[in-house]
Amino acid sequence: MRPPKDFFRPLAIGAPEPLREIPFPPSRMIHFFDPSNPKMAAKVPDIAAKVDIILGNLEDAIVVENKEAAREGLIRIANEVDFGTTQLWTRVNALDSPWHLDDMTRLVTEIGNKLDVIMIPKVEGPEDIHYVDRLLAQLEAKGNVTRPILIHALLETARGVNAIEEICAASPRMQGLSLGPADLAASRRMKTTRVGGGHPGYLVREDPVGGEIESDRAVHQQDLWHYTMARMVDACAANGILPFWGPFGDIKDTVACEDQFRNAFLLGCVGAWTLHPVQIDIARRVFSPPPEDVAHAQEVIAAMGDGHGAVMINGKMEDDASVLQCKVMLDLAHQLAERDPDLAATYGFTTGA
Repeated sequence: MRPPKDFFRPLAIGAPEPLREIPFPPSRMIHFFDPSNPKMAAKVPDIAAKVDIILGNLEDAIVVENKEAAREGLIRIANEVDFGTTQLWTRVNALDSPWHLDDMTRLVTEIGNKLDVIMIPKVEGPEDIHYVDRLLAQLEAKGNVTRPILIHALLETARGVNAIEEICAASPRMQGLSLGPADLAASRRMKTTRVGGGHPGYLVREDPVGGEIESDRAVHQQDLWHYTMARMVDACAANGILPFWGPFGDIKDTVACEDQFRNAFLLGCVGAWTLHPVQIDIARRVFSPPPEDVAHAQEVIAAMGDGHGAVMINGKMEDDASVLQCKVMLDLAHQLAERDPDLAATYGFTTGA
């Protein structure tokens, strides 16, 4: 392990100096597209204007015969499109695949100054991050990249979950983690074929009424992903990086998608993947603080003054911990409002407030 004094030194001569704090621009949705699909590629400029992060996918969902076309398509799109304030990410092929090295070499040296983050799938431990960290530094130096490209790790294996704290702390490039429920379910031998969401078999049942086992007893479906999501949020928060919910595969079930996204938002995730345009508005709505919560946060902060002591507001006790909670909500609201004038109006913020 590198000593602290060396942690923020570039890992290659000529590479940009590592960041000391991970930036947190609006990140409510990571919208995936297939760069090898001409119809999808043609829509990128319009979609990029509607999302916080747009990601050119090179890994799963790209068939083998289209791997190189997807890479070439992403390079072309990155060179041709002005993304404005929207972040450009890519998910490269896994470290053990025959396409990974070419993905990294071509993308960093040819469009490195357009790329904000590279998502690494199936990260198993800190050694994977160390490898990518060094490789990125070498390629940044070769390609005259002026700012460090950040790393986003995909949590998709049981081993990766067991090493989650070490992964988060492995490099100053670590931007965040996403939970990949489908691959993780397979790695754990979970008995579900769903991509995210609940399962009707994972439930708790009310005790028998009057001792009658066959009586009508209330049943409540539980969240298969609660433990892992909470652990991911804690590991990210402890290391100053950002947690995201991954995919929700049932595109038609927009209600359950919104439920899954809201669970993630309430637990501390900053955003989620969107695989279809219909999920973009869901993510925008869910990962933007509700107006009533923003108004309450403003009221508490105004009443608490310097943030010490306790006050009663609408019959509820608010103290210094309440102020900290409210600041999280209000800071996020202001940040999002700067990008979204409609949201600023909803919150009642004036320009520059």
